[in-house]
Amino acid sequence: MKSSIPQQRIVIGMIDGFGLDYLAAQPMPAVESMARSGVRYDVKAIMPTVTNVNNVSISCGVLPSEHGLTGNSYYNEQTGEADYMESAAFLLKPTLSERAAREGVKSALLTCKKKTINLLAKDAEIAIAAENPPPEFVTRYGEPGNIYSREINYWLWKVAADLLRTRPEIGVLYVHTTDYPMHMWAPDRIESQKHLRTLDRLIGEAAEAAPDAAFFLTADHGMNYKKRCWDLDKALGARGAPVRFALSAEKDRYVKHHRTFGGTAYVWLNALDDLPAIRKRILELEGIESVMTREEAAAEFGLMPERIGELVVTGDQDTVFGELTGEFEALESTYRSHGSLHESDVPLIIYNYKEALPQATRFRRNADLAYFLFQ
Repeated sequence: MKSSIPQQRIVIGMIDGFGLDYLAAQPMPAVESMARSGVRYDVKAIMPTVTNVNNVSISCGVLPSEHGLTGNSYYNEQTGEADYMESAAFLLKPTLSERAAREGVKSALLTCKKKTINLLAKDAEIAIAAENPPPEFVTRYGEPGNIYSREINYWLWKVAADLLRTRPEIGVLYVHTTDYPMHMWAPDRIESQKHLRTLDRLIGEAAEAAPDAAFFLTADHGMNYKKRCWDLDKALGARGAPVRFALSAEKDRYVKHHRTFGGTAYVWLNALDDLPAIRKRILELEGIESVMTREEAAAEFGLMPERIGELVVTGDQDTVFGELTGEFEALESTYRSHGSLHESDVPLIIYNYKEALPQATRFRRNADLAYFLFQ
């Protein structure tokens, strides 16, 4: 299906960490009303289930095999250096704001995290990170909460509602919250329920501020308690199977969220001949769900092979990977994170869209949320 330019404003809500269990945990009347009046699908997030990969997939409307982003961090095989994967220079496909700009439609990007600006803000008329807002926005809306708070999400949606009221020329508004509250609190916790009730009210107020607008809502991943973390570099070295480099796909700058631990890891080898032995050793570790070759993982998850490790390791629901002082750590009982297949189930809701939507079978992943806009 090929879409024309939407004849109404579009609001994209990327609610970070909003797995299906959060939607089901307590009443969210505004979001539930949108789902009843529009369409709702339970879909899969993109692997690895980390924010950068899924945010870019949602914005670009394609898989990592096409847009090129494969983690929150990456390892350069040529230079032997690792760095954060948060520059638009990595992107090989246009974002939603770029596609809108090509058609003369102005867009705005509101996010809690500065890294989202670096990735998705090209050609946006307005690009604001609540983590470091411009003075004029602080004057108008007050100081946002700290990046490690639930209040920062409230500030973001208050700004969104005001822009919808006062800047009608903005045709696309992309709102990206933070999953810090989900890292801190399970769906049944009082703190979590207060966060989601408030978020629901503010999303409802945004919809009231723009009754002409369509709302497209989804998430990048869910969240689970984790029991164990492996440092694959140290664990393999201790077992006589050293590797060149091991990297948690979750690793980013927001250490307080998850200590950089996530449920998918990329492993680069010293020599390809080591692969069978390394794979065997990894599978002997407790909590390993799968160890795929680069080619197997690229085919299974739609990843760009040259931007992932020669081995791709996924953990079970209890297991994450990261950098430790030793090879293993039993995690505290409150620790919650994501990155594996077990955080893949997320909602996709489209409300008040006045034009024909693609068939239901075309909505299988969160990346399908808005792929048909401005094509």
